[in-house]
Amino acid sequence: MRSFQIRPVSSRLKEHLLHKINNKTKPPGSLGRLEGLALKIALAQDSLSPHLARPAIVVFAGDHGIALDGVSAYPQAVTAQMVLNFLAGGAAINVFARQQGISLTVVDAGVNHDFGPMPGLLDAKIGRGTRSFLKEPAMSAAHCELALERGAAIVDSIQREGCNVIGCGEMGIGNTSSAALLTSLFTGTSIERCVGRGTGLDDRGLENKRALLAAALARHPVSAADPLAVLATFGGFEIAMMAGAMLQAAALGMIVLVDGFIAGSALLTAAAMHPAITDYAVFCHRSAEPGHAAMLAHLGAEPLLDLGMRLGEGSGAAVAYPLLVSAVSFLNEMASFESAGVSRGGDRETG
Repeated sequence: MRSFQIRPVSSRLKEHLLHKINNKTKPPGSLGRLEGLALKIALAQDSLSPHLARPAIVVFAGDHGIALDGVSAYPQAVTAQMVLNFLAGGAAINVFARQQGISLTVVDAGVNHDFGPMPGLLDAKIGRGTRSFLKEPAMSAAHCELALERGAAIVDSIQREGCNVIGCGEMGIGNTSSAALLTSLFTGTSIERCVGRGTGLDDRGLENKRALLAAALARHPVSAADPLAVLATFGGFEIAMMAGAMLQAAALGMIVLVDGFIAGSALLTAAAMHPAITDYAVFCHRSAEPGHAAMLAHLGAEPLLDLGMRLGEGSGAAVAYPLLVSAVSFLNEMASFESAGVSRGGDRETG
């Protein structure tokens, strides 16, 4: 498996950056969390003048064997149908990516459908969906490692084109079940508190989902101390590829836009492997899925937005991206007190 070399960010410029931020023509702290966001991006880039170049979102699609066991309000076929919608430009992520000037790549990580060669679709298929973890591990260790590698290779290619800020989105009926199990194991939170309605389950469906996932958890005695085993047992091809993509993006010093619950479960897994990845991660929004709160608390993360979104696809990352642009822009372009000839608070005129 690829060895991801992620360096913790250096604090050598921190005091200079704080001085630069606090010396802008504004009361200290008056730009709120944009100030912390600017600092994080600048530290990740180890630069007093950070920049964002050629933003990209990669949507990974994969099917889950658990979807055939009744954990979703939608049939498994919707995964392939939504991939076609992405390619036609009709999904929410297409709309938001166009709006923000973000390039969009759609990846078949393991959909239970043969698309054949299609313009705009990157074929990285590991298999036609994972197995049901109610009966056996979702994937083999070899397939899990292959998915990590393919996700990393996709980021390598995008970074070579000049991109330095990237987000991951996903599509896969049943993947909130995988995310709930990953969250439960890596955070130590009960599975009941990690399970949500996903695609819109009613109360009866939600109780059934909780029971099935509790049974799956009891069946497989994997430990958070072995994150690769956890990912292979309960993950999905698209989640594993997202984890590999995020790890490689951090290794390359890129800013990693973390979407909601599903993408967050990939980041959570990646952080269990390489904790320094969080130095490069910007958590974009708080998902309405209940398990996301446990995930964010475990990572000590405060997302930029809280809009009640729970769509996935990378939609929260795209909506939040303009905040990163604003943070970098004020740091680079806003006048200082000295350059603008503006008196600071507490200054006194003399003479």
